[in-house]
Amino acid sequence: MRISHLTSVHSRHDTRIFIKQCCSLAKAGYSVSLIVADGNGNEILNDVTIIDVGSSRGRLSRMIKTTRKVYDKALALDAEVYHLHDPELIPVGLKLKKLGKKVIFDSHEDVPKQMLSKPYLNAPAKWILSKTFALYERYACSQLDVIIAATPSIWNKFQTINTRSVNINNYPMLGELAAGEINWALKKNQVCYVGVIARVRGILDVVKAMGAVEKHTRLQLAGKFSEVDVEQAAHAEQGWSNVDALGFLNREQVSDVLQQSVAGLVTFHPAPNHTDAQPNKMFEYMSAGVPVIASHFPLWKDIIQGNNCGLCVDPFDSAAIGKAIKYLVSHPEEAEQMGKNGRKAVEQKYNWGSEEGKLLELYEGVLN
Repeated sequence: MRISHLTSVHSRHDTRIFIKQCCSLAKAGYSVSLIVADGNGNEILNDVTIIDVGSSRGRLSRMIKTTRKVYDKALALDAEVYHLHDPELIPVGLKLKKLGKKVIFDSHEDVPKQMLSKPYLNAPAKWILSKTFALYERYACSQLDVIIAATPSIWNKFQTINTRSVNINNYPMLGELAAGEINWALKKNQVCYVGVIARVRGILDVVKAMGAVEKHTRLQLAGKFSEVDVEQAAHAEQGWSNVDALGFLNREQVSDVLQQSVAGLVTFHPAPNHTDAQPNKMFEYMSAGVPVIASHFPLWKDIIQGNNCGLCVDPFDSAAIGKAIKYLVSHPEEAEQMGKNGRKAVEQKYNWGSEEGKLLELYEGVLN
């Protein structure tokens, strides 16, 4: 059975799309292809055929020209099932559906809520686009075969749109970022943040917090800034002198950073698509035995405080963030136990193994 995953936005080695879903399906015996748009050419990796339609220049070009290229390539592959990973590919899915193909849409984010947080849109534009897309999403997704939601809150929404909806959480793979016992003696006086760096993800508050911690405590900042003005503002903060900007890291490099860090930060602001989200980085920190310093959203508090694997703070309060950092750095035994608690929770519940079973069961149902 031929299965084709489609993305015009994500990288070819995206953790959810490639490492988890495509590789799991290929391992189960399916013929899996992944159509991407990054300009890095074709390759075969882990029995997954990666097909590149070329990169685009700018958001508008990507949404018009690149999506057309993705559709043309998808059509040429003549797969039994097409699995879409970007909202802008929903029209592609509707075209494939009219040709009698099985189509799955994988909703990584609550897009209408996400639009309300776009920094490049003014308030009226955010509201209009959010409401318009919500109406289109409700119509289009009701026509598709299956909707996959990355979090329970997204799943709850789609259950009112398409009864063939399933929640497949973006939990980490066991052993990927840390294997064996965690050696706390390897830890340095450092905390880390891994992921997209943006104002709404609390970076300026974190950098301010680093200005209040001891000079020997550093922040390992892994990722790229999404906004030039925010990057400039971060550089202007006093706390930037305690930051090591690492840029984009591969998974092995991320593992090295986590093994040496006392805590991982995920102090997002309460944007509409954050408060009910389950950020992958939170569970990755836990899987690596690293205590988490997280925003005090009710859902996140249930996870972090419920498993005693970190501290929850007001994401706007840089003093509180700094206090949490100083506490974990100065209490290594307690930090180590929090790390063990988080890792145990991932091993018992928050891991890809259980979600992989739901993915394979879903595909068996769609194909049969």
